[in-house]
Amino acid sequence: MINRASAQSTRLVRLRAAHAPSEEPDEVAVEEPLQIEVEGQSIAVVMRTPGHDRELAAGFALTEGIVHDAGEIFEITSCLTNREHTENVINIALRDPARFDAAKLSRHVFSSSSCGICGRATIEAAMRQFQPIASAPRVEPTALFDLPTKLAAAQETFRRTGGLHACALFDPEGELLLLREDVGRHNALDKLIGHQLLAKQLPLGNCILLLSGRVSFEMTQKALAAGIAIIAAISAPSSLAVEFARANNQTLIGFLRGETMNVYAGEERIVR
Repeated sequence: MINRASAQSTRLVRLRAAHAPSEEPDEVAVEEPLQIEVEGQSIAVVMRTPGHDRELAAGFALTEGIVHDAGEIFEITSCLTNREHTENVINIALRDPARFDAAKLSRHVFSSSSCGICGRATIEAAMRQFQPIASAPRVEPTALFDLPTKLAAAQETFRRTGGLHACALFDPEGELLLLREDVGRHNALDKLIGHQLLAKQLPLGNCILLLSGRVSFEMTQKALAAGIAIIAAISAPSSLAVEFARANNQTLIGFLRGETMNVYAGEERIVR
């Protein structure tokens, strides 16, 4: 079901060569701030598409190393503040609040929808290591080639707005398990991971992650936090994403289009 808050009606003036300007209705993807708190302390403000906010907060907490499994979370609650510019606020309550130390967090308070690790305090914090992948299934190339078509068919809000990233989980045979969309690609991944965390389905070593856009460092890092071994993307990887995937035994695929793909790391998992 489409989240009604994920798209907003607007009007535009369409200009076309050899045609008169025309005013037409349109829909745009919604982008709003979400303040994430842990034990009442603000740890980040992320610009995201509303919907699945509990999953986003849970995934953010996991990929930032605040929690390591669902058992550490007592509850996640949301509320609205009464400020001049109303912001969404969501709070994570921990089962052991005494273990949380906000001073040790690596991220400053604001993250735009285009940036997953903006504001990280140090390079060392940005390169925080999760456990490398120990093992993962091998997959057939034909199963991988079909993934972008299946992703596009499931992107309901993207079809209405053209303005959202998507992340999806597939099983080794190429069956779609879960999809999330957001204006921020890292938010979409946090929502995906957060859903599986709250469902107590981590680690995701038996899944394939497909990204609708490019693969940057923070995407490979977040995938590793969830135990994802195989990452495929329709667009290109960055140099640091390739280095990170190789260092942590992940399979990294870019330019997955039609019947071609580039394998940058972990090619032994692709059946040939």
